[in-house]
Order: sequence, then structure tokens, then C-alpha cells
Amino acid sequence: MVNSVPDCDFTADYLTATEADNLLAHCLTALPWQQEDILLFGRTVAQPRLQVWMGEPDAVYRYSGTDFVPVPWDAQIRALCTRLARDCGTRFNSVLCNLYQHGQHSMGWHADDEPELGPEPVIASLSLGHARRFVLRPRAKGNPDRHEWSLGHGDLLVMRGQTQQHWLHGIPKTRRAVGPRVNLTFRRLLGAEVSAGRAESAEIDVG
Repeated sequence: MVNSVPDCDFTADYLTATEADNLLAHCLTALPWQQEDILLFGRTVAQPRLQVWMGEPDAVYRYSGTDFVPVPWDAQIRALCTRLARDCGTRFNSVLCNLYQHGQHSMGWHADDEPELGPEPVIASLSLGHARRFVLRPRAKGNPDRHEWSLGHGDLLVMRGQTQQHWLHGIPKTRRAVGPRVNLTFRRLLGAEVSAGRAESAEIDVG
């Protein structure tokens, strides 16, 4: 039986205001942000956000036609990774950093279900900057259920268990005037490199 509620833990103000302010300023100025291209239903398109894939040297994977090779750990983000590993009870070896510069930057419906993450991954998602809606919906068609959080400055959302098997999540576009948001999603890749690139893993726009 599929759980009617995703296995998620939300912690408001996981970072103090000062910690969050300092880390946001650091991320905006120190990380090598890029707008990556992905293969989406046979077309190469630019993702509607900026990204940095960071982690240990063997944390390489292939997604939607693109090889993602991690840049070396940033010292401040690695320190946060160690803290999260202690508090979440799991070891992380990589982090996907996303920068949403404005309301038209978004994340389409998807699940973090690539094989190299394992069947029940722990995904620790830390938000910095302007609050944005984070929405989950069931994979099962015809099920109207939704779960939603407003992820603000210093908030932490941890997804566990079978959440990635049975739920999709996304960050919708918004017409409201919003400032930049940085999201750091820590995860553990189980192998050095596994090919993913499956059609069902591609993003579907939620805007």
C-alpha cells in the first residue's frame, strides 16, 4: 500500500538567521554557477535555473543525456554537509546546488529516483533566500492529493523512505516579485557512475 503522506521531515530555521545570511552571500558569490542544458523529450533545452554539482570525485552520474562531474567541495558547504549527516543519521557525498534568480526560474515535476541513489534515498534539502513553494503530488494518475511547504531562509526539508518511488516534487513558477533563492540538496550516490537518462526522469513543467 502506498503511503498517503510522503515521508518528509520539515524543520523551520534549521540555520540561524545569521548562519543563513552568511551562507547565502557566500553561495551567490563563490560558487561557479552555470545554466546546464538537458535532453528533454528529444530536444536540448536550457534548465530554468542555475546549478552547481559538487561533491567527492567519484560522485559522477549521467542524467538526461548529460554527464555531471562534481566540482570539489566548497569548505563552507562541506561543513554544512557534515552537520546534516550527523542530524539526519546518514552520510552524504554530493550536493546539487540550485539558484533560482527570479520567479520564472523553476523546477519541473520529477523524482530523485536515479539508480545510483538507491531505492530509498535520504535527500536533505536546505533553502536560502526568498521563500518558494515546494509541492509534492502522487505518481499515481487520478490521485488529486497534494502536499506543500513554503521553504524559507534557513529551512530544511528531508525526504526519506519511499517518497521518491511514489511521489513527484517541483518548484512552480510564480508571477510574484521574488528575490534569489539558493537550494542545496544533499544526497549519497552509491556507485562511482551509473547511467540514468530515462525519459520518465525528465522534468515536466509545473509553472
